[in-house]
Formats: sequence, C-alpha cells, structure tokens
Amino acid sequence: MFKVCKFGGSSLADAGQVQKVCDIVLADPDRRVVVVSAPGKRHKTDNKVTDLLIDCGQQALAGASTEELLLEIVGRYSEIQRELNLDPRLIDDIEDDLRARLNNDRDNPGMFMDAMKAAGEDNSAKIVAAALRVRGATAIYASPATTGMLLSDEFGNAQLLPESYKNLHISLNAIKGIVVYPGFFGVTLSGAIATFPRGGSDITGSILAAALRADVYENFTDVSSVYPVDPRLVPSVTHGIDEMTYREMRELAYAGFGVFHDEAVFPAFRAGITIHICNTNDPNAPGTWVSPDRKPRADQPVVGIASDTGFVNVYIDKYMMNREVGFGLRLLNILAEENIPYEHMPSGIDNVSLVLRDRHFDEKTEARVLARIQAELKPDNTQVDRGYALVMVVGEGMQYTVGLTSRATRALADAGINIEMINQGASEISLMFGIKEADRSRAVQALYAEFFKAV
Repeated sequence: MFKVCKFGGSSLADAGQVQKVCDIVLADPDRRVVVVSAPGKRHKTDNKVTDLLIDCGQQALAGASTEELLLEIVGRYSEIQRELNLDPRLIDDIEDDLRARLNNDRDNPGMFMDAMKAAGEDNSAKIVAAALRVRGATAIYASPATTGMLLSDEFGNAQLLPESYKNLHISLNAIKGIVVYPGFFGVTLSGAIATFPRGGSDITGSILAAALRADVYENFTDVSSVYPVDPRLVPSVTHGIDEMTYREMRELAYAGFGVFHDEAVFPAFRAGITIHICNTNDPNAPGTWVSPDRKPRADQPVVGIASDTGFVNVYIDKYMMNREVGFGLRLLNILAEENIPYEHMPSGIDNVSLVLRDRHFDEKTEARVLARIQAELKPDNTQVDRGYALVMVVGEGMQYTVGLTSRATRALADAGINIEMINQGASEISLMFGIKEADRSRAVQALYAEFFKAV
C-alpha cells in the first residue's frame, strides 16, 4: 500500500497541530509522501500565513515598508520551531528566504506575488520535515523546482504541464524516506514560481498521488467527513457522507463545498485513485471515501447540496436565433478572445444565457463585451443581471429517480424563492438552480429539509 497524504492549513497552524501531523504520518509506514499547506489560523481572529504574505507582497509593490509584516510571518514559524525544539538556524533560513523574495524583480506583479504566496507552503514543508527528523524519521524536503513540477506561466492560475507526471515519478521515487512536499506551487519552464488557484495544495496532493500511482490519496482537514450541506447554512446537520463518487465530489466542490478544491479531483480521477478525506484532530474517524463508483441508495438519491455566490447572468435574445448557423460559436469566440471562461450556457430557441463568475466580468469588461455582442451578433436584446447564486443538488441516484426535479422546485416555491434559471447536467447527476444571492441560505435550507429531513 502506498499513500500520499495532504495536510491543510488548520492542521499546521501551530506546534501542537504539527505534532499531530507527525503522529499521523509516523503511525502508518504506508504514508510515504506528505504534502503541506501554509500555516492557517490558530484561532478565529488570527491571520493565515498566506494572507500575511499577500499583504506583505502588496505593500512591497506599493513601495511601502514590509518589515513589520515580514517579522510577523517569521514569528509564526519561529513559534513552531521553539515549541518543537527544532534547529534555530531553520528560522534564519526562512527569514533569508522571505527577504530574497521581497527583493525579486517587480516588473511582473503576478510573478512577484506568486513567489511571495508560495513562501507559505515552501517554508512549512521545511518545518514539517525538520519536525519529523526530530522524531527519528528519515524525512526529506523536496522542492517543486528540483523534482519537475512544471506549470504554465499563468501566474495565480497556473496549469500543470503534462511532462510533470514523468518528472515527479522519477525524482520522488529516487528519494529514500518520507518526502515532505510543499503544496500550491510549481515552476514555469523559465524557472519562475507559479501558483495554482487558492486552495491549490489539494491539487498538488492529487497530482503527486497520480504521478506516484498511489493506492490512496488522504486529504487531512479539520472535519471528520464531508457534510451533505454547509453547516454554516444548516447548523443542525450532524451526519456526514460515508462514500461518494468523483463526479459527485467535483460537482459539489465546484458549487462551493470548501472541504476539497474542485480542480483537485481530476488527477486522482484520471488515475483511478481513491481519495480519503480525514480529520487531523480525529484521525480514527471513518471520514469520507471518494471513489470511481458507488451503488446509490434508493431511499437517498441526493448525496449533497452546495451553493456559491458571485455569478452574473448575461441574457441574449434574438428572434430566429436557432436558424442562424454559427451564432453560438461566434458568441463563445467573443468570450475566448476576451479571455473569459463561462460556467453554464442554458438556451432556448430564440435566447441564450451565459453564466459567468463576476470576478471575470467587471464593469469595463461588461461594456466591452456587450459592445462586441451588439456589433457582431446584432441581438434584439441583451441584459446583464448581477447578484446571482447557484445552488446545486447532486447525487448519482438522481438519474434513476422519477419526480426529483418536481420535489426540488416545490421545496423552493414553498419557501417563496423565485427560480431565475434551471439547468440539468447531461449526466443527470446534478440539478442547478440560479437564484438571487439574498435567497441563497433559505434555498439551501429548504432543499436540505426536502431531501434529508428523514436521514
């Protein structure tokens, strides 16, 4: 058995948490590769190290003093080093590393900020490797630069280059002992540091599991299982999900489940590796298993309900649109040329809606895109509605259940919620509702009551 395990920021927030990580890793010799995040919050009012690094980088770009923030970041690592009785020279190295990053060229702000953000995970890995060695283990810090984790130069949103899998397989298999690997970042072909989207340590863990052909990818977080709904929206939820499929996790993670980054499912899915979501603070809890297939329960077709905010709906209406060859292609070409990804595209015979993330569609972008749509497609009407939320009902058993859509729409209607948009995926394992952001909490609560009230 070969396991790759990843620990999130809450699992590395202080010395006590790092000790728990070491206990977990050393308890199972099959845990051969450990992927770490940057230290997270120690308490509710605390700051994550990554947030401190972002603030520090932004101050540097603005020409302001960074000394106070830099010392605060070093202090977080120093506190862990002292309490675990690690070599104090490690902190000198971390401070030198941070100062070197702050002195990087700032002509490309995205490149500069990625180097700053990546310092959280990079130095966390050095701390964890040292902590394991103090416990008598042979633990080796492995750098993405020297092991071949190659990424595109899309700073802040980098994608893995395919040759990375071979690089990582060869380089990491050559290391004897426990590999401690920083999550979240890699390097471009030119050697610059580039990061995945925020939460990208999950992606790193999944990539390494696929590259090393692991039997299990363990993702340790601060909950004992994935819940079928966000407990912040439905505080009464107490039961977790024992088992789910890749497709279910991907749909739920996309729509706002915070336990697992949605892009992290893909490498494990493609390699057929089972994911086990575990709790650092309760490592013996059953957790949630994510696997290629599962047999849906006839009495529970829905596995979870997720929601997210920050969407825009661009509505385009043109009479006889369905007879106009190439209309959709030209519309999507406009988005592609403007570098705007789209989330959903429900349509009728004379109209089409584009659901976009509002972070990709600010007011300047909106004006430019609408002008192009008007000039190139000549629609009868265009309309932009902001303040959208998407709510997803997800489950492998949905495709076999008659009347499920009726139950969902009735639950929303009974709660007084207007459905702005509805879309069912081609796989029939998800049902998406577009609603106003103000209705999000009530919508999730109503759907949870409908599908889980007897659980």
